Amino acid sequence: MNGRIVEQTRMRAGIARRMVESKQQAPHFYVQTEVAVDPVRERIAALNEDGDAPRVTMTAALVLACVTALRAQPKFNSIWTPDGLFQADDVNVGVAIALDDGLVAPALLGADGLDVRAAATALRDLGDRARAMRLRPAELSGATFTLSNLGMFDVTAFTAIVTPPQVAILATARPVERWTAAGGVGILTATLSADHRALDGVDAARFLETFKQAMEDPATLLKEAM
Repeated sequence: MNGRIVEQTRMRAGIARRMVESKQQAPHFYVQTEVAVDPVRERIAALNEDGDAPRVTMTAALVLACVTALRAQPKFNSIWTPDGLFQADDVNVGVAIALDDGLVAPALLGADGLDVRAAATALRDLGDRARAMRLRPAELSGATFTLSNLGMFDVTAFTAIVTPPQVAILATARPVERWTAAGGVGILTATLSADHRALDGVDAARFLETFKQAMEDPATLLKEAM
């Protein structure tokens, strides 16, 4: 057949190497939940009525819900080592960002110390610097857990590959309308991929339960700094 070889970039080759390593060495398992997101979307819209304040996004809310779950389930905020599971004190949530020639997931360092507006501002800055190739070394290597959000695309659910040496990653998709007797309800599907060497199904269930509870309590999740 006719065609041509498209040579891999260094970034694409690095992604390929790490993903193969992850799938070969980490026995993945997957657990999924559904989150009612109408209250959090309403809260975000209300916060964004203040045109002078930093704009809040769903990704910022998802990051903060991950932080809540990571605090409650610290095994997920860990790094796999040959000697055992290293549980990190810092909560550094990696956020997957698509670039022209690949994907990076830089860490939002100290994510557990941010309120919703600070998180949204930091995420925007992280994305801008990722696209400009100006990320700091600590941001490229310091993530303790990763969020991959495709909610801005017409994707209803997907699974992600754990980024080594982390032990889990959360994949979130676009909320869809589900009709009930009470009317339409926005439902977001969240899929947790986890490394079975470090975690078990009950751990994943508890993590997702805490994540779901946090997302469905936006008044607490999306508090602003006093």
